[in-house]
Amino acid sequence: MNAADTAWIMTATALVLFMTLPGLALFYGGLVRARNVLSVFMHCAAIAALMSVLWLALGYSIAFGSDAPLWGGLGKMFLNGVTTDSLSGTLPEIAFFAFQMTFAIITPALIVGAYVERVGFGFVIGFSALWMLICYAPVAHWIWGGGMMADGGIFGAVGVKDFAGGIVVHETAGLAALILAIMIGPRRHKTTPPHNPGMVMIGAGMLWVGWFGFNGGSQLAADGGAAMAITVTHISAAAASLSWAAWERVKFGKSSLVGLVTGTIAGLASITPASGFVGPVEALAIGLIAGVLCQEAVLLIKHRLAIDDTLDVFAVHGIGGIFGTIMIAVFGAGAWVAQLGGLAIVGVWTLVTTYAIAKLVGMVTPMRVDTEAEHNGLDISSHGERAYDINS
Repeated sequence: MNAADTAWIMTATALVLFMTLPGLALFYGGLVRARNVLSVFMHCAAIAALMSVLWLALGYSIAFGSDAPLWGGLGKMFLNGVTTDSLSGTLPEIAFFAFQMTFAIITPALIVGAYVERVGFGFVIGFSALWMLICYAPVAHWIWGGGMMADGGIFGAVGVKDFAGGIVVHETAGLAALILAIMIGPRRHKTTPPHNPGMVMIGAGMLWVGWFGFNGGSQLAADGGAAMAITVTHISAAAASLSWAAWERVKFGKSSLVGLVTGTIAGLASITPASGFVGPVEALAIGLIAGVLCQEAVLLIKHRLAIDDTLDVFAVHGIGGIFGTIMIAVFGAGAWVAQLGGLAIVGVWTLVTTYAIAKLVGMVTPMRVDTEAEHNGLDISSHGERAYDINS
């Protein structure tokens, strides 16, 4: 065990959990109508709690239980055989378990943005539970757990390069969000401005800081590689913030706060898979392109295709993660066949499993609330609470 590595990973674990609670909750909560903000908080908090228990019970074993090609098996259910003396590289295995648990929390939480303001709470719980175990955990095993897409797997000596989750986290969450947005259908009310842009900015700032643990922690060591991952993460986020705001001003005459911080998230998602393989100049290029690319994706999906992916999960996270994964090959840090092949296989797996799980859970509990509940807001209709005294 290396004490410095262990201390850094425990810190990174706290940072990644901070991304979901309260970062993502505030970012998403500020974007919805005032009558739905508590429902967004509830979704994020409930998913964090449920995924933690499921990761202990089954998820960690499926993802990291062995180096078999398809899944890790069930040998480490409930951390069977894992003690304080067990090691994963230079880390206590229990620290590695906790770090990876925070990834299993935020990935299904990202999907929340696709269906806010109209989804049934029971569906959120049932879908998120099955999706993490059936879709996310096997993909994590294939790429990070020594499975079929790792080095020496189906793509030969050079496997799929995904440093911190461009495929494992952002492609899977983004595609799942797109499928669910189509299946659930658009909101019945007209689109309204975010009820609290200041809350959006605060949440985005927390995500930006937390992302240092997300990407820097994925080095699994306290060394120069972790420092570089943090640095390029920051550069990409800054560049995408600026390019999004500049492109917004060119197209619409004004740069908005919500637009700028959405660009921040686009830059963070895009650098995630490449953060262990590129330097600052490449990160600058990735961020500058991501700010424009993801903004155009928002306009395409929401306005031209009329798909109500409410908080633009696919356009920002899905497109960003896919773009960053491809840029690894563009900059020569990965093989084209492996990068594109990994995207394709995981894409198909995500689309199929997401659709099947949504259909199955929808047979047990409704996907969306009724018209009256949607009009009154999910805070009251689903949870019996209001965030504010005023009705807006």
